[in-house]
Amino acid sequence: MKRTITFAASALALFAAACGTTAAPAGPPGMVAADYAAALADPARPEADRKDDEARKPAEVLAFAELRAGDTVLELEAGRGWYSDIISTAIGANGKLIVQYPSEFAYGDAAFKARTDAGRLKNAVIVKSHFDDLEQIATGSVDRVLWILGPHEIYYKPPNTNGLGADDKTYAEIVRVLKPGGLFIAMDHAAEQGAPPTIAQTLHRIDPSIVVSSAQSVGLQMVSKSDVLANPTDDRTKMVFDATIRRHTDQFLFKFRKPG
Repeated sequence: MKRTITFAASALALFAAACGTTAAPAGPPGMVAADYAAALADPARPEADRKDDEARKPAEVLAFAELRAGDTVLELEAGRGWYSDIISTAIGANGKLIVQYPSEFAYGDAAFKARTDAGRLKNAVIVKSHFDDLEQIATGSVDRVLWILGPHEIYYKPPNTNGLGADDKTYAEIVRVLKPGGLFIAMDHAAEQGAPPTIAQTLHRIDPSIVVSSAQSVGLQMVSKSDVLANPTDDRTKMVFDATIRRHTDQFLFKFRKPG
């Protein structure tokens, strides 16, 4: 059973304070935005992917994630592999990318087959599971967990299913697979403050404070946030696939650290 999440003014104050906290970086420094130039310019990268670079700002997003060559990265709900392709190139041959998505999102099968058939994602493995069932991934084995445009999915129920995982168990799994000092990066379409999690079913959005509360409930520490994809003109009430707002939704980007 999923837990019920309640938010009050005090919780929002804690959220604001948490965004200003910092923690000492673990290991060598991560890449900066300029380091992604080669990955983005890779001539073998699909042309269809390049067309979204300006709107999605991958260099800035991944620099925020502090990826490093040789990292083991878990990408939750990897969609059709748009970010997977860039991450795979950026972390290099000595890195490992774990691509995860639920079997209910069957569109991922053809998308990732096309990429691997084209010789992409050579350092990647695919895990098909619900978000709260990452048992194929060893405890303390991952440097970075990235959940890009995905945290709302645990409150979304595809037709004829019981959902894609319980929220509390999902966040517990995230912290379990992370190494001590590892980072969790969460990005999603922002819903209005106080919107219930169930808004994911219709708008595919989530109140940012739900993600903060859920991450902190399992011991993850807020490091920082980025407004690189913020859009104050988005009133957060439209479905994210609405033609008037698609690719320009107000998106939050948070960084959390596992203590240790």
